[in-house]
Amino acid sequence: MSKYIIVNEDFLPAAAASVLITDLAIQRGYGIFDFFKTIDGQLMFIDDHLDRFFHSAAEMHLPVSKSRAELEALLLTLMDKNGLPDSGIRITLTGGYSLDGYTPAAPNMIITQAAFKNPDFNAEGIRLITHEHQRQLAQVKTLDYLMAIRLQPLVKQQEADDVLYHYNGTVKECPRANFFIVTQDNEVITTANGILKGVVRKQLLKMSNSRFSIREKDISLEDLRQCKEAFITSSTKNILPVTAIDGQLVGDGTAGEVTTELAEKFKELIVQYVELR
Repeated sequence: MSKYIIVNEDFLPAAAASVLITDLAIQRGYGIFDFFKTIDGQLMFIDDHLDRFFHSAAEMHLPVSKSRAELEALLLTLMDKNGLPDSGIRITLTGGYSLDGYTPAAPNMIITQAAFKNPDFNAEGIRLITHEHQRQLAQVKTLDYLMAIRLQPLVKQQEADDVLYHYNGTVKECPRANFFIVTQDNEVITTANGILKGVVRKQLLKMSNSRFSIREKDISLEDLRQCKEAFITSSTKNILPVTAIDGQLVGDGTAGEVTTELAEKFKELIVQYVELR
């Protein structure tokens, strides 16, 4: 854990930072957050993350007391105080100290930082199980991970690593990651609707080339059974192969060529981003 945490405008020792139990985040789970990495002291894809943070806040009717520039300045000061060039930073905006435990009040903004190393490509990948579920307000990065946490015992029981949501026959997302398939024709597809559109996902949609195309499109359960590769994307995992779904191998059960190539391209993009900042 870092030395300092920001609560509203105050830089507090991590052990002393707190909010009251009357906060609506505690009373009703009402609030939003965003999470991003720093690499070599650079705020990775910060514009995209702040876009999503302010969008989520507006959708939940939570006013942000700081401008984008002021918020970024706070982040840089926190990084300097903590001395963590490689880290994960989380900005949480809560529902505030509600007088009746139901009505939102002035939000509390909490910013935490912890050491985090940018992951190497994991060719072994992960195993998923599917579950029918549609997250409410899917386009907003809320504090609501109720279903994902509730399903953890089932995931372990099935000897898997995570869950993949589907709803009305359409594949959606993992609780903390976007989902992609690679078709037999080397078309890379990610779910178009009813999901939280991630920052890594956004970068990949720009990477189409002559060997393969990448696009948004609804993915059916039949598409899932027919695909030759699958992978997930997130800020903490970058690009991670999916090698089995519901106990059935995806392709030959190893990281596919397209997934591996995209992972290498994304690694190069990170290096370029850090060098140009």
